[in-house]
Amino acid sequence: MSQEYHITSLVVHAAPKAISQVESQINALTGTDIHAVTEQGKFVITLEGETQTSILDNVEAINAIEGVLNSSLIYHQIDNVEFE
Repeated sequence: MSQEYHITSLVVHAAPKAISQVESQINALTGTDIHAVTEQGKFVITLEGETQTSILDNVEAINAIEGVLNSSLIYHQIDNVEFE
């Protein structure tokens, strides 16, 4: 039996005044990890999940956060996990 596992990275740009709020809301999402945040509001984020839908749902949730100006998909990898 095989199952997919998705790993995606994003650069998110938030308004500098909203950094703390955006960081808290991103951290509340399942499968997200913030790796860096700059004073200018740039975030480096990875998303992990078992389906493409879960990744896209998190991207949409991030884009909907008040203070997020935009996001750019940098990388997406799909691995097949084998179960016996």
